[in-house]
Amino acid sequence: MFNYEYPPLGGGGGVVHGHIAEQLAKKHEVVVVTTGFVDLPERETVEGVDVHRLKVVGRKRLATASVLSMLSFVPACLRYGRRLIERVRPDIVNTHFAVPTGPAPTVLARRYGLPHALCIHGGDIFDPSKRLSPHRWPGLKHTVRWVLHRADRVIAASTNTAQNANRIYGYTKPVHIIPHGLPQPVLPEANRSQLPLDPHAFVLVSVGRLVARKAYHELIRLLARLRHKNLKLVILGEGPERGRIEAEAERLKVRDRLHLPGHVDEQLKYRWLQAADVFVSTSMHEGFGLMFIEAMFCGLPIVAYDHGGQCDFLEDERTGFVVPLGDLRAFQQRVELLMHDEQLRRSAGSFCAALSNEFTIEHCAAQYEKEFLEMVAQHDNSRPPASRVAEGEEAAGAVFLEPCNSRSRPS
Repeated sequence: MFNYEYPPLGGGGGVVHGHIAEQLAKKHEVVVVTTGFVDLPERETVEGVDVHRLKVVGRKRLATASVLSMLSFVPACLRYGRRLIERVRPDIVNTHFAVPTGPAPTVLARRYGLPHALCIHGGDIFDPSKRLSPHRWPGLKHTVRWVLHRADRVIAASTNTAQNANRIYGYTKPVHIIPHGLPQPVLPEANRSQLPLDPHAFVLVSVGRLVARKAYHELIRLLARLRHKNLKLVILGEGPERGRIEAEAERLKVRDRLHLPGHVDEQLKYRWLQAADVFVSTSMHEGFGLMFIEAMFCGLPIVAYDHGGQCDFLEDERTGFVVPLGDLRAFQQRVELLMHDEQLRRSAGSFCAALSNEFTIEHCAAQYEKEFLEMVAQHDNSRPPASRVAEGEEAAGAVFLEPCNSRSRPS
């Protein structure tokens, strides 16, 4: 598996890839090639996954990559990946993110005749907030198109991402949609006394990296518009937009109603979610939206825009409300409905909690495993008999799809 961002680096795409890899490693041998960072080991085993981290130039933050670090990952990945494939002789290559990860594994898979599954996460092919979004630059757009059309199978987390591959890059082959999943958490008690929150406050919460795509400045504007004597907004995450968010809160005189705890661990994140009343997101676009699943695990009603992968599973008036993109007035009205109607909050929250059972990591990883095994079988059957590996010899093929205690082919 190749991914320029793998935990603890990056955001949702890296997080879900990490969980998938760890689930697959319970039955198979899994090797991950990713970006190195400061004191992280160059190689280590994490939950059964053999993780290799490559030195790049210009990576300064855990949460976000620089352009230079993404560019330097490509040649580093080519050099290291060639030696690794020749040594471990895996069965299948799996790439996460068309760019910047995609070019190197595409070349390697074709060079060594390996089946190649490409996973597109959303922002790697379309990000309306970024000046350097691939769809805006001819060179990047050509690269994404090249990677897409050379993959043996393309997997997307949502219908929206699959549609963008077709609409923007002319990819007309079937895209296999596998919704993301997360480990079902052991939820802490909803106890505000352990948090800097008034027990009588009405709490809106949002989760995600503090980046432009999340449009958190709109949540600050929302906070200023809402009339409630004890309203708080909690935004969990860290990133380059923190200064802008704080400045906007100061300008609108709501800084005292805003909590920015920064990056928090999983347990504390769920403690904050459990203590909230409504989950809100003004994100301009989500390839899938793992933070919605986290909110659903906690039985929170959700108010979000209608642009992105979340539209596959969020249902207006059932999970909360889905609002036209950019319509902050409608967004405000839906939040006010939930603020003033406890029964509506409870019914939407209960629906979310029940729906969250469909988005476990076990279910997600099982679908990936099925796709990979099918690809390996098709690859083996497509080769002429004379070119197949002799009995007992391992096939060249960065995921091993064989039980760890056996080198025989899976059925």
